[in-house]
Amino acid sequence: MTDDDLENKSKGQLIKVAGQLRDRRNELNQMASERASERDDLNAKTREKVDEAQEHREKRDELNEQVQEHKEKRNELNAEANELFDKVDGMKEDLELDEGNSVDQLKEEIEDLEFKQQTEVLSTEDERELIEKIEDKREQLADRKEKLNSTGDLEELKEEAQEVRAEASKHHQKVTELADDAQEHHNQMIEAYREADDIRDEADEWHDKFVEAQEAADRH
Repeated sequence: MTDDDLENKSKGQLIKVAGQLRDRRNELNQMASERASERDDLNAKTREKVDEAQEHREKRDELNEQVQEHKEKRNELNAEANELFDKVDGMKEDLELDEGNSVDQLKEEIEDLEFKQQTEVLSTEDERELIEKIEDKREQLADRKEKLNSTGDLEELKEEAQEVRAEASKHHQKVTELADDAQEHHNQMIEAYREADDIRDEADEWHDKFVEAQEAADRH
């Protein structure tokens, strides 16, 4: 074999090796590109999850503001209802509706006393005492009737107090419902952030693989 043959063979081998190295470099560049693409896709998913978490955060905060508004309204109404019920109790005490005889009882007592006055022979002293009793009973009857006439105002006040309390209960119900919704959005926010962290970790792994392939390609 001549020197020219050896030289040609050597050139051929070099060309072959160079081709193999080029092919390997292209292969590694392709691998790096695929890994970069995978990394970018994962980073995009991470951003989506972070955006999703932010949406849940905003919704949670919005609901918590509504919770606070309904709490304040509920507390105002409960305070108003308490004042009204205190007035109801005070009016009941003033009217003394639970004390003394009823109108019918007083009427019956007056009739009995008047019948006694008309049918029995009484001394002057006894008749005077009887007349005083009748007058006293009549005063009690008049007072009782006046108090009963005032119960209309009492019932109106009680009804108003109950309506205010019912309105406060509605706001309390809204507080409960909105707080539950806010908690649900909070939980979903936490979950979205957790998923974003997991995806970001995976993206970082693919980035490391990309760098590894890129550096390997640069060596060829």
